[in-house]
Amino acid sequence: MENMPNAKSANRLGWFIFFGCAIGVLLLGLLASSITERRAEKKTATLQIIQPIGEWESDNSKWGVNFPREYDSWESTKQMNENTKYGGSGKRDYLADDPRLVVMWAGYVFSLEYGAPRGHHHAIEDVTGTKRVSAATKASCWTCKSPDVPRMMNKLGGPANFYKESFDHFRKDITNPIGCADCHNPKTMALQISRPALIEAFQRQGKDITKASRQEMRSLVCAQCHVSYYFKDKVTNYLTFPWDEGLKADDFEKYFFETVKPNPDFVNAISGTPIFKTRHPDYEVFSQGVHSFRNVSCADCHMPYKAEGGIKYTDHQVRSPLYNMANSCQVCHRWSEKEIRDRVTSMQDKNREMLDQAADSIYPAHIEIGEAMKLGATDADLAKPRELLSKAQLWWDYVASNNGMGFHAPQECARVLGRAIYLGNQSRMETQRVLAKRGVINPVTMPDISTFEKATAYTKPYADAQKAAAAKH
Repeated sequence: MENMPNAKSANRLGWFIFFGCAIGVLLLGLLASSITERRAEKKTATLQIIQPIGEWESDNSKWGVNFPREYDSWESTKQMNENTKYGGSGKRDYLADDPRLVVMWAGYVFSLEYGAPRGHHHAIEDVTGTKRVSAATKASCWTCKSPDVPRMMNKLGGPANFYKESFDHFRKDITNPIGCADCHNPKTMALQISRPALIEAFQRQGKDITKASRQEMRSLVCAQCHVSYYFKDKVTNYLTFPWDEGLKADDFEKYFFETVKPNPDFVNAISGTPIFKTRHPDYEVFSQGVHSFRNVSCADCHMPYKAEGGIKYTDHQVRSPLYNMANSCQVCHRWSEKEIRDRVTSMQDKNREMLDQAADSIYPAHIEIGEAMKLGATDADLAKPRELLSKAQLWWDYVASNNGMGFHAPQECARVLGRAIYLGNQSRMETQRVLAKRGVINPVTMPDISTFEKATAYTKPYADAQKAAAAKH
């Protein structure tokens, strides 16, 4: 009788072990089945090139037959989500947001329209619809908008023959927005550089871009377009990156004012100041930030990996990481989404504050030089304030025109804007000396440019007079 409880306990333990083993076998079976299924999915994915892709195939849907997941995510770049505080994929009118730009770009096409870039899917629509394009626009302005561009360059025998054509010449040939062939080799799918300007910039620095690692290529394919550039002259209109001295604002200044000294992009219609227009130097600024230092690529944040079943692939919905923090920021930063957003916007808010201070030192400088010209100041009198102002606007634009509102390298952007503020104020001081010699002691009264319409009304007579003078020559 005393042994009966022990027998019952042993019996229960036996059944417990039996059912435990059964459940364990079931779970192991499910795990094995899942692994087998995922391996089958992966194998299928590696064998999915079911339709050969031509060497110059620019129709993104043709690539999508073989890579449906990547293509579907690329298709999502057509979406116009609610904007983040300083960026996003929706429409944003920079001139309406900041009419001071109209004065700073008086007489130049950027004073007519300047909007935020939308997703890659809208590239053709946006470039053909902007007011900055006219009958005089050259084909160079197509360069970063379509995978049709490398195809046309090849057809014409090289980039030089493409650049010198008119923009309108290619309206029927260039129809596919930024996509697969811009970054991928159609045979191997390896990342490749399809735009000659980046290759040429590397060559002039004594670098071989073919030696770049795959991780470096995950940024360099972006650097084909998300960079600053200029056109060598009005005859060849050859698109060139101003990288010979380096990627910093200091290097740009040396390149434009000492090394190459190319013709300016435009002369400000109010002040007569030659201006070199910096254009979205995203790669240059990113290269000076902590993410670049840590070997993080553009794609790691803007095109993070996604998992679908047993397949990991790159999300081609190129967009702000703030739309997709779980797959981008939180892979490395173990913070809440709110904390990430707050940290990002805090950096951007400080950058915005310094951008405003810089603009407030630059746009009045144009107006004050214009007033000095009305009083008879000569080009010799204004040479120094104009040079200082030209440099100030170059430094300001290096930050103002790059995407990310300074986030990619906040400390460097603060340094650059500090320099822009200093140069702008130095220009104004020099102009005050010129004005004082002509009896002007009191500060020049600033016009009301509080809206785009008011700023345009103020600058229009200057722009018209500049056009009339150019027509005479």
